[in-house]
Amino acid sequence: MNHARFSRRQLLKGAMVAVAAPCVIPSSALGNADKLAPSERVTLGHIGVGNQGGFLLYSCQQSKNAQSVATADAYKDRREAFARKIKGKAYGDFRELLARDDIDAVVVATPDHWHVPVAIAAARAKKDAYVEKPLGVSIEQDLACLKVFKENSRIFQYGTLQRSIAHCRFGCELVRSGRIGKVHTIEVIAPNGGAGGSTQVVPVPPNLDYEMWSGPAPVKPYTADRCRRPGTYWIYDFSIGYLGGWGAHPLDIMIWGRDADVAGPMTVEGTGVIPTQGLYGTVYDWDMKIQLGDGVQMTFKPGGDSTKFIGPDGWVRISRGGIDAHPKSLLGSKIGPNDVHLVRSTGHCQNFIEAVKTRKPAVCPLDQSVRSDTISLLCDIAVRTKRKITWDPKTTTIVGDDEAAKLMHRELRAPWTL
Repeated sequence: MNHARFSRRQLLKGAMVAVAAPCVIPSSALGNADKLAPSERVTLGHIGVGNQGGFLLYSCQQSKNAQSVATADAYKDRREAFARKIKGKAYGDFRELLARDDIDAVVVATPDHWHVPVAIAAARAKKDAYVEKPLGVSIEQDLACLKVFKENSRIFQYGTLQRSIAHCRFGCELVRSGRIGKVHTIEVIAPNGGAGGSTQVVPVPPNLDYEMWSGPAPVKPYTADRCRRPGTYWIYDFSIGYLGGWGAHPLDIMIWGRDADVAGPMTVEGTGVIPTQGLYGTVYDWDMKIQLGDGVQMTFKPGGDSTKFIGPDGWVRISRGGIDAHPKSLLGSKIGPNDVHLVRSTGHCQNFIEAVKTRKPAVCPLDQSVRSDTISLLCDIAVRTKRKITWDPKTTTIVGDDEAAKLMHRELRAPWTL
């Protein structure tokens, strides 16, 4: 695969083919002929096999080191179709999948509000986890996830697949090797959200367990847009919108490309629009200004998908579609033996499977995932409170603003807990 040409559109196209008509995927595509012996493979359970989950199942099966044996999804047709393809078992309740002793790791591609609760349950069941982005729907969830994975010594891979694209790694290595001097400004952009969504109540589809799908989120009257894109990304019960859902990608590159200093207090302020009509309720049209702990100035706005690092000697802009720089000569330079060399991953799922086998950290481990996800969550809090937020990473709390600090927590619907 030519990673430099691997776009979001291609990714979604592949995922939609895998899910919209899973039965057309030939059985030979779900694994290589040179698979290792079953006892040497990582056995996988897949929790959430919608668009992205179906794509990830297919991607994992390209590794000779992996074998998928089970699926779990609130949609009966999805879980059963993929279970037939892998000759595995389908579950309506992910907890039954986690109870299996023969499963080493799970791939979590549920709606956003389920990411952390499922990941925590997996870690406590002694399973390693690949978890789609964004991470939690609250800072409290992120911190709880980090704690539980450390306590249980579990491997974690975040679904920010740009870390497994060669030109993204190269761009980050240029910045961290000092080719543009000391970075003073970072510009991050991500696709925008929006308003709308039908509020007309309709019957729940017979193949959907709506109670399980809602899980820790409030169960509200079912509408046609509630459990499908973009509703799953833009309804505040389930997500913070593209601030986190898409922002996770360029914000993660910001962390990776600079080892961005969040050791000192960080301030976040800005504006955004919160819909007051329709089904959707997450922030869009945001315009954020962030000062990192070492004084570096950062902006975060909608409008594309890239991370631009600016220093006294030039700039480097990294996106999934490519890399640009000034001076242009940077693009032809080599990363030498004394430069910074980042983890080399040629495939995100493959890297996760290798990490499970070797017990070495994956290319996007949990501590770095929490750092980027916290920024998007703080942006959401700043917009909702209409105030500048000060974050202290040492105490992991919002400083001097009790009202804002309360938004670090989200109530989970009983009986679900962290």
